[in-house]
Amino acid sequence: MLQKLIVIIDGCVCQFTAKVLSCKEASLKTVVNGKKELLNGFEVILDDTILFPEGGGQPCDRGFLGSVPVVQVSRHGTDAVHFVTEPLVEGETVRQMLDWDRRLDHMQQHSGQHLVTAIADLEFGYPTTSWWLGEEVSYIELDTPTIKQEEITNIERIVNDKIRASSPVDVQVFGEVGLIPETVRTRGLPDGHKGPVRVVTIQGVESNMCCGTHVSNLCQLQVIKLLHAEKGKKNKTNLHFLVGGRVLKHLAGCLEREQKFTALLKLVPTVDK
Repeated sequence: MLQKLIVIIDGCVCQFTAKVLSCKEASLKTVVNGKKELLNGFEVILDDTILFPEGGGQPCDRGFLGSVPVVQVSRHGTDAVHFVTEPLVEGETVRQMLDWDRRLDHMQQHSGQHLVTAIADLEFGYPTTSWWLGEEVSYIELDTPTIKQEEITNIERIVNDKIRASSPVDVQVFGEVGLIPETVRTRGLPDGHKGPVRVVTIQGVESNMCCGTHVSNLCQLQVIKLLHAEKGKKNKTNLHFLVGGRVLKHLAGCLEREQKFTALLKLVPTVDK
């Protein structure tokens, strides 16, 4: 049997051992190379997990149980269910290994969303009604029919000021809903919710009920870039954004395209003054 193992990176547990409580045959509807497919495999429940099941607008973590890749993690009631393509032995202890790059990306986008949401509401009275963490670009749905470019610029300036100020991000767990301070922002709990409630607080900015993964300090976001706004559903506005590593990736793509066009047109790139 494996000894209990915990590996921590930047305050996050990335490797952990747990016991397999159950492993049952199952199937999963998924998309492979752009086509919908039915994947046969197994649903595994552990006595504890470090892999986040999808929820609250955030996709699930990926990683490994031993040498077996985890395709998806979902929440069934109070259980985190790991979908894998190979069976595991019930009662055995397995090592969980988290895909840290994916987790860090999701932490940056989710904490960035909390920050943009708070500033858009505090500065301009535009509350967030929903959000989506996409594979490349994310967006926040604001409860306003329009937003001016000047307002977008001001939000971007303020959120990046907060990042440079290195404001801490704290997580508290409340055993009962009635104990949560009235200042905590919430859109309500999911139907059938049972158990503790997590509150994520960006010090000096806001507190928000949230089940997702977050950075421990705003400086870990690096930078936020607000890309553009577009008309959303029901007279609302979608504000698209990038955080942290995604900003660098986007900039690298822009520079690569510029270099290709420059070479094609045989021009010399210039820098705006």
